[in-house]
Amino acid sequence: MIDHKPRYRLFLIFLLAAIYTFQCHAQDSLAFKLHGGLRFNYVYSTWDQDQKNQGGTIAYDVFRINPTASYGNFTLDAEYRQYSSSFGGGFLKHGWIGYEFKDGEQLHVGLVSVPFGLQPVTGNSWFYNIGYYLGLEDNYDMGVRYSRQKERWDYDFAFIKNAETLDLGGDTELSQSRFAYDIVGRNKKVNQVNANVVYKTTGAIQQQIGLSGQLGGLYNIDTKKMGNHYAASLAYQVDYSTWNLKASFIHAIHNPMNAAGTSNQVMELGAYGSAYETATNFHVYTVGLAKNFSVNWKPMQALVVYHDFGYMQKHVKSFENSYMQVTGVRTNIGPIITYIDYATGLNHSWFGGNFVNDFSLGDPNAKRQSRFNINLGYYF
Repeated sequence: MIDHKPRYRLFLIFLLAAIYTFQCHAQDSLAFKLHGGLRFNYVYSTWDQDQKNQGGTIAYDVFRINPTASYGNFTLDAEYRQYSSSFGGGFLKHGWIGYEFKDGEQLHVGLVSVPFGLQPVTGNSWFYNIGYYLGLEDNYDMGVRYSRQKERWDYDFAFIKNAETLDLGGDTELSQSRFAYDIVGRNKKVNQVNANVVYKTTGAIQQQIGLSGQLGGLYNIDTKKMGNHYAASLAYQVDYSTWNLKASFIHAIHNPMNAAGTSNQVMELGAYGSAYETATNFHVYTVGLAKNFSVNWKPMQALVVYHDFGYMQKHVKSFENSYMQVTGVRTNIGPIITYIDYATGLNHSWFGGNFVNDFSLGDPNAKRQSRFNINLGYYF
C-alpha cells in the first residue's frame, strides 16, 4: 500500500513557502495569516473496562494549521490536520482558491465545503451530531461552490466532481484517511450537484429557515455501472437573547449498482483511517439547544451549556435505528477552548457498538453506552 502522507506534507510545505516568497515580493498586495491549534482528549468510556480500571485516558487529539491569504479579489483558505496514525494520520480537511465578486458573493474551487443542511453544523459539542457520521454534515469534496449572502437570503450552489481523492485511477477505492465521512469501498460518489437556500429574519428574534438538496451518481468499480443518490434537508435555527435552537430533518436515498451477491441495502463510509457500514436509505432528525451565560471572570470570554440529540431512522424494518445525545459545556478562556461532554449512544459506531454495522443492521440487544470526554485545545 502506498503511503500518501509525505505527499500531503510536501504539498503543504511547498504551498506555505510559495505564499511566503510571494509575500516578500508583494508586501503591499498580499495578505497572509497562519492560524492553528493543538488539542488533547480525556476519555472515560463505559464499554471499555480496562480504561475504566485506569480511571480514563488522556490522548493526543490533533494538531492543525490554517493558512489563509488574499491578493486583490483572490483568496486562499486551507486546513491541514495531523492525527495519530491509528486515526488516519495527516490529511487536508479543506482547501480552496476563492474569488470575491463583491460583498457577500464568492466562488470557491478545490476541496470545498458541501452546502447541505444546517450551516455550518447541527450540533454544539465536540462530537458534532449524528448527520456528521453519515457523511451529511461538515463535509468537504472536490468541486466548485458559489455562495451569495444578503440581508434576507443566502444562496449556495455547488458542483462536486468527486470526494477528495489521493489516487487518480478510476478503479481505485477512495482512501479512508479523511476528515469528512464519505462513501468508500467499491462505490464512488461522482458528479453531484448541491443547492441550499436560507431565508433569514432580523430583530429581537433572529430566525433561519433553510431548504437544501443534493443529487449525484454512484459509480461501482465492479459492475462499471452508475447508480445514484439524492438527499433533501429542511433546517431551522432561532436565536433569542442568549438562547439558540437548531433543528433539522434529512431524507437520504442511495441506489448503488453493486455486483451480484452484494447487498444494495448497505454501503461503506470511511474517515479517520477506517470504514463502517451504514444503511443506504434513512431519515435523520436532529435538535440542539444552547444557552450562553454571561461571566464576570475576565479571562473567560464565553460559557455555553448545550444539549444535542440526533436520531437515524433506517428504512429497512429489520434494521435497528441509531441515536446519540450529548450534554455539555464549552468555555473560551483566551486562546483556550474546552469542551466538557457527556455523550450517549445506541447502535452508534463511536459509542460502544461493534463499529462495523451499527449504522446498518444494528443490534436489537444493544445497550446504551456513554462516554465522558474533555477536549482541551489551544488555538492561535
